[in-house]
Amino acid sequence: MKNYTITVNGNVYDVVVEEGATSGAVSAPKAAPKAAPKAAAPAPKAASAGAGSIKVEAGAAGKVFKIEASVGQAVKKGDAVIIIEAMKMEIPVVAPEDGTVASIDVAVGDAVEAGKTLATLN
Repeated sequence: MKNYTITVNGNVYDVVVEEGATSGAVSAPKAAPKAAPKAAAPAPKAASAGAGSIKVEAGAAGKVFKIEASVGQAVKKGDAVIIIEAMKMEIPVVAPEDGTVASIDVAVGDAVEAGKTLATLN
């Protein structure tokens, strides 16, 4: 068996290929996509990931549509920090409490999973 990592349309898949199949049929287990490693992001990140103690997490999987706040900006509980697009809907990801944006950990266009930390606050 050989292990390969394959990237298709930005999704990374770990696959296992078994050698020695004599029937000519090819079968492979379903590979679940995992987060693609970050290449050079189009928007610079002003601080390192996890710089603040309060996490702003995605409530749904989707694509980062817009970044509403910037590092160093004061936000109130309920203020939109990031906008995610999912199924043609724009979903605001809001600050869970008052604070100052410590880091923005995504760029516009990034695909995100539910629960991923998008930004942090102090």
